Amino acid sequence: MNQLEKILDTKRREIEERREKLSMEYLKSTASIRKAPPDFREALMQAPMGLIAEIKRKSPSAGEIRPGLRVEHLAEAYEQAGAQALSILMDHTYFGGEESDFVMARDTVNVPILYKEFVLFGWQVWHAASLGASAVLLIAAALNDEELSDLIECAEKARLTPLVEVHSAPEMERAKAARAKTIGINNRDLTTFEVSLQTSVDLIPLAPDDALIISESGIRTPEDVVRLKAAGAHAVLVGEHILKQPDVGAAISTLMSGVWASS
Repeated sequence: MNQLEKILDTKRREIEERREKLSMEYLKSTASIRKAPPDFREALMQAPMGLIAEIKRKSPSAGEIRPGLRVEHLAEAYEQAGAQALSILMDHTYFGGEESDFVMARDTVNVPILYKEFVLFGWQVWHAASLGASAVLLIAAALNDEELSDLIECAEKARLTPLVEVHSAPEMERAKAARAKTIGINNRDLTTFEVSLQTSVDLIPLAPDDALIISESGIRTPEDVVRLKAAGAHAVLVGEHILKQPDVGAAISTLMSGVWASS
């Protein structure tokens, strides 16, 4: 069993338990009385290169990332530094995420927030909507074609942007077939956790012409961001590199200097 399969097996059991305690009807009702969240795609396209700054406590590959992490401080610093959107890791077992992290960030900033989770069920989509998310991650490698299409439709009904994540040419073809309009290219192979920016460079030309493309993982230098923009990416999602810096605002300014300075 590879890393992704292990995570998904845990997630299925976790969500089955949570669905027994909290009904989807309740989540839909809660989502229906929320005002429409900020538009995820629109926010990213307002910059010459969009930045989704991520908050996560740990990962299977890095362990604990930022000891003493305070979500409200990070979220505020990210917004003030110019991040167009935030990403909040929701998985607790492998990434240390908590629902309270999402709520704290939501109550601190005005930018769109991505509910970043291993989404397998419509219940999770409506949970994201009930919390005030603007977008939800759908990982192609975790879903079959029918599940992917159904969850895209579910997200759109819930007023969320479905961010479809791919890592290979066949997965990009599946995203195209599902008519995904916002596509994340994960430079990290979720089965091995190995990382290469070449993944984005190779897959961007295969994406639909009208799709918004986000490069995810392994982005550490201004040169990386410039390279990805030149390859055709519209935004980057960065977590660990920023989180490991003492001053996250300065880290964002430095990382995006090659693309924001030209605006």
